Amino acid sequence: MERRRRGSPRVRTGDAHLIALDPKTGTPIATFGDGGRVDLTLGLRRPVNRRYYSVTSPPTVCRNVVVVGASIADFAVRRNAPPGDVRGFDVRTGKLLWTFHSIAQEGEYGNTWKRARGSTPATPTCGRSMSCDPEVGYVYLPFGTPTSDYYGGKRPGANLFAESLVAVEVETGRRVWHFQGVHHGIWDYDFPCAPNLVDITVGGKQIKAVAQVSKQGFTYVFDRVTGEPVWPIEERPVAQSTVTGEKTSPTQPFPTRPAPFDRQGVSSDDLIDFTPELRAEAERILAGFHYGPIFTPLSSERPTVYLPGVNIGANWTGAAVDPETGTLYVPSITNPIAFTLLPTDPARSQFRNVASPALTDGPDGLPLFKPPYGRVTAIDLNTGEHRWMAPLGTGPREHPRLRAFDKATGELVAEIELPANGIAAPMTYMAGGKQYVAVSVGGGGSPSELVALSLP
Repeated sequence: MERRRRGSPRVRTGDAHLIALDPKTGTPIATFGDGGRVDLTLGLRRPVNRRYYSVTSPPTVCRNVVVVGASIADFAVRRNAPPGDVRGFDVRTGKLLWTFHSIAQEGEYGNTWKRARGSTPATPTCGRSMSCDPEVGYVYLPFGTPTSDYYGGKRPGANLFAESLVAVEVETGRRVWHFQGVHHGIWDYDFPCAPNLVDITVGGKQIKAVAQVSKQGFTYVFDRVTGEPVWPIEERPVAQSTVTGEKTSPTQPFPTRPAPFDRQGVSSDDLIDFTPELRAEAERILAGFHYGPIFTPLSSERPTVYLPGVNIGANWTGAAVDPETGTLYVPSITNPIAFTLLPTDPARSQFRNVASPALTDGPDGLPLFKPPYGRVTAIDLNTGEHRWMAPLGTGPREHPRLRAFDKATGELVAEIELPANGIAAPMTYMAGGKQYVAVSVGGGGSPSELVALSLP
């Protein structure tokens, strides 16, 4: 992702403003927008209640365009949710240059949405960071889940551009190519992070590639200019929903390479087996759930437990890439989640069903499934093969640490205790000829801090 290196910083805020500041004084630049700021709730397709519209990721600046998305709840919170459009603004004046509609409008490519009578507009958004190639001139938009995220009876069809990676021209907003990772999503498997841009060599051919990691543990790799998959992605049949009013997609896309970087689907083979007694109790617990391979749909009869779960697999922190070797490093969490689809009161909700969470605790307070519960996986994007996988952590307990691994072997080379759990991806930078690593920590009752570390 390109960030602005010189000149004035452009900042998005939680109260939905885009602000330009003088880097020397920190004061707003009066010639940008209205006295230094642009109100992002204005200029959308319909009036927006500021309470339901915010921004949670930094803007992407490329070719003098500031690209801004939005953060909008993908569960059903209100009848008329704000649109999840992505917009490009002039970096100097704040003038709106273009709008990419997350739900294509009449006459636009991808206008395939169907909507049940009386339903609210579903709202796929791009609330996470984006990536941009200034040479190619494309910005890559990872989109989220449509409303409602676990029940799609009011939004039949594939629901383009939800849960899709979309490449658009950064100067015009014109769609160039797209890929949908989940058709008619009902698992909250949105693309959670910015894709990685890396140049690779596959079978002797040099490729400008883009790699998108996902909550479901897949890595999708494309030619970032043409959108062609580097390795075939197959549409395979998946289990279908039996919930009244729901019609799931008959197939979902499966990359042939790389292999998944985390556990997918649930079977009895995954259960904890430290002792025969623990295994027997885990089997008894699992019998109370509906479960199966990845993309097993939710049930209205009993809780469906699935892996990877929501906010698991890859998440907001995304992946890192080594441009020298074309190796992708992705941290992930292996943790189940379970939901039951329960009927709603028609007088209070337009949705026939709503997801209700269920506990997935294992025997004696232990996890239901085997470790590891966190891992980092190294994937060679030149071959699509995994180079190594290293477990993260020492079990299901708090252990706020920064860990460093040998990038070639996965050997743990350092472990530094932090004052609290990390809440964002670490970053590294040079200052005064010295390299630093900085990480944000906090949350869960701990104060928010920025911790910087360096070698002696």
